[in-house]
Amino acid sequence: MSFSPCPPDAFAGKVIQEQRDRWERKRSQAGRELVLSEQRYCQQLDLVITYFVEILEAKGTLKQDIRERIFSSIKAIHSVNQSLLVHLESGHFGRGFEQFFPQLHHYSVYVDNIHDALKLLWVQRKRSKAFRRFKELQEARPEFRDHKLEDLLQLPIERIHRYKVLLQEMTANTSPDNPEFQQLSRMVAALDDMQQRIWSNSRRHQNHLQLRRVQKLLKGSQSQVLAVTGRWYIREGWLNVVPAKGSNAKARMFFLFSDMLLQAKPRATNGQKFAGEHAYPLRECTVERVFGNTQGKGGLLSLTFAKAKLLLMSSDPGDFSDWYTSLSSAVRKLRPESTLVLGRENRDPGPLGSAPGGSGDDANRKRNMVQVNNDPGEATHGATSQWESSAPKRIKEDAWDDSSDASTSTCVLL
Repeated sequence: MSFSPCPPDAFAGKVIQEQRDRWERKRSQAGRELVLSEQRYCQQLDLVITYFVEILEAKGTLKQDIRERIFSSIKAIHSVNQSLLVHLESGHFGRGFEQFFPQLHHYSVYVDNIHDALKLLWVQRKRSKAFRRFKELQEARPEFRDHKLEDLLQLPIERIHRYKVLLQEMTANTSPDNPEFQQLSRMVAALDDMQQRIWSNSRRHQNHLQLRRVQKLLKGSQSQVLAVTGRWYIREGWLNVVPAKGSNAKARMFFLFSDMLLQAKPRATNGQKFAGEHAYPLRECTVERVFGNTQGKGGLLSLTFAKAKLLLMSSDPGDFSDWYTSLSSAVRKLRPESTLVLGRENRDPGPLGSAPGGSGDDANRKRNMVQVNNDPGEATHGATSQWESSAPKRIKEDAWDDSSDASTSTCVLL
């Protein structure tokens, strides 16, 4: 029996066709998932509109301004997605998203409002017995399948991510010659921008929770951590303050922000609260590593300000390295043109002794970006008097340099 291989042209054509078939299968699979998930999504939005928005409006259980703040643009989103679903079910993906694209501003409004909406929902559930009972009755309906209103309000945010994943899959398996390629590609780019917006809003929200948590730790002290717009929380932890002369080092809690370093001591009446001692503006700071990074020896940092100098010691090498990196980075972002970070790498004075208060569970505790445990609806209260500090009370306006969220503010140390 003789063997006759396929002609080269026929073999190449077969390979190309097989690849095209694979692309088409992947595209079809992503398209089916897009249609099915869009049907479920519209059904869930319909639950919110029917059993919450419209009934609450008819009953008047919540005031109009509160309803609008909680549900934001969800009715407009429901309407535009119903129109999108008609196109998707007909197989017109490119045309559907071409018409959906101009309506993305409804999602922008919703994305910007979601954190405040969830907080307000929490507050109303706590304050209004009638609303709490109404909410429980509606969520008990079989149509909700044990989903809470809080979960359903997150659906438009989650849908943006799902759109991006599925449309990227469809675009990757669509020929550039296909008329839908440009339409789908444009939508993927818009969804990427929307996802960045979601991430940026979430980051700002988490930062606000961190600032509020620190403010609560300093309750009763002379500080208002939340008073400055554009302030970012970086880290916190225990360090030993080394005096220039005489007495022993003292353990203090330090809170590092984008514009200042706060020094605090435990309050005698409550070990979980702190009293502020000094506020140091980072704009005027020079960070110098006196020694450190020697295995097992920790290190000593020298911070020089316009009217003060601070020596900080840590016997934990990892903790010391984190503080050095965080401080030098924060200062550099405030004054990128200056030479701010110095070091004496070859100096090795030998092992560090244990400073008083520098050992034990409390002294070694490092709370670096700790878990936020605040209730979302709890109000923040702070004193209005200023910190006792030898540093200037004001620093000039500057932007905290960040790739995703550059914010400018007048940094007033309070």
